[in-house]
Formats: sequence, C-alpha cells, structure tokens
Amino acid sequence: MFKKHFVLIGIIVALLLLLIATLVYPGGSLSNKNAVGFDWSKNFISNLFAEKAVNGLDNPARLWADGGMIFLALSFATFFIAFSQKIPVKSASMIIRYLGAGGMVFMFLIVTPLHDIMITIASTMFLVSLFYITVFVLKSKLTLLKYLCVFGLLIFYYTLYLYGSGSYDILPIMQKVTFISTIVLILGLTYFTKKEDFEQIQ
Repeated sequence: MFKKHFVLIGIIVALLLLLIATLVYPGGSLSNKNAVGFDWSKNFISNLFAEKAVNGLDNPARLWADGGMIFLALSFATFFIAFSQKIPVKSASMIIRYLGAGGMVFMFLIVTPLHDIMITIASTMFLVSLFYITVFVLKSKLTLLKYLCVFGLLIFYYTLYLYGSGSYDILPIMQKVTFISTIVLILGLTYFTKKEDFEQIQ
C-alpha cells in the first residue's frame, strides 16, 4: 500500500513542510524588503531556502523548506521511474526514467546557492521527460490527460519565459500556478494510466 501510494504520500508531506515554511518565514520580498511574512503573490518559493530572509532576519523556514524539497524530489523521481515502465519503446522509456529521475537531483540542489544554474538544468531535464510522456499520452485514448499534459507544458514554458525575460511582476504567481499544475499532472499520470494504455504505441 505504501509503495503504491508513495508518490502521493511524498507530495503531501512535501506540501505540508513547505506550508509550514511559509508560516515561519520572517518576511521581505523583491518588491518590498520590509514586508512581514510570506506573501503568496510576491514571494518566490526560493525565498524559503535562503539562510537569511529578504528582510535580513535569520530564516527559520529554511529547514522546513529543504525537507519539503527532499520529499518532492523523491516523489517526482519515483513517478518518472514508475511511469517509464509503462512505455513500450525502450529508448523513450530510458529517457523518461533517467532524465526525469536524474533531473530531480538537480531540482533538490535548487535549495543551494547554485539555485539559478540548478533550476535551468532541472527544468530542461524535466521538460524533455514530460515532452516524451506527452507524446505517448497524445497517441493514447486518455483524453483528459492529453489536455493536462499540453496545459502543463504550456504553463511551464510560459513561466520559464517570464523567468528568462526578467518579468518578475507576475512571476511569483505563475510559479505557484506551475507548481500546482505540475503536481496535478503527475498525480493524474500516476493514478489514471496503466501499461495497457500504451502497449500498441510505437
């Protein structure tokens, strides 16, 4: 039972830890360094990982946020490994397994001072794996998941575009939208696909 639902359990634990981190975050954001607490529309999730909050105070949120990212990375890595076993084309299966799961190592390293380069590497590996998954889902009869995959990719790409172009006004909000849509997609792919859905796809 635990193994079957590990992805879901890990994500729930990760979200709880990250939620606690937002509650104990001292304050400060890019738009207002003197703000108190974590503002969901102004703060980035990465603010939770710093040794010091933006307002200069010690950041007790760091420990909780780091723990949340560990569980999130493990959950996502488990998803990619499990989903790769449903894909009949060996080359695609290997890409999903190794790029997807491997990218989660870099995703965890986002909590370090190497945040910017790690987010680029992790995002690239994640998107390549998700693209391969999307191709197989689009060839299947999984109608709802087709929309979720395409929507998830578009949201992810748009958020990366905002990040790369320095459009920070709505980026904190889009970061959370991407975060939520990615979790919904991964849980959907975990629970509403089976190996038989892809057996005839080459």
